[in-house]
Amino acid sequence: MTTDNVLDRGPFLHGTKAVLQLGDCFKPQHHSNYEVGRISNYIYFTGTLEAAKWGAELATGSGKERIYLVEPLGEFENDPNLTDKRFPGNPTRSYRSKEPLKIIGELATWERHADEMIAQTKAHLKQMQADGTAEIID
Repeated sequence: MTTDNVLDRGPFLHGTKAVLQLGDCFKPQHHSNYEVGRISNYIYFTGTLEAAKWGAELATGSGKERIYLVEPLGEFENDPNLTDKRFPGNPTRSYRSKEPLKIIGELATWERHADEMIAQTKAHLKQMQADGTAEIID
């Protein structure tokens, strides 16, 4: 990627419940954070703490919510699931890549959204899946 076509210089974050170490990489072709049984073709990440918090809070599983600082190791693009559908212009700075993301740090502390807000959002996403409207462009 040349500096002429860089979408965003970061820093970048990835919210999840996965337990990884510094230097490890997130890679595509692993289970999705958001849909049980789905293998994701991309790794998704963001340039905003707000979006990373939602990533961690909405991730499937029962582990500790984590936000990692990540470095894209290849080209990336705007996430069409958010940029084109819900947030034109990409104010959430949401991206995806078919290349690994290297973990370069972890946020030790961050303020979660209110439990009620998380529960409402999870219920909304569950209803969208039941209705068949939870399409993910992957």
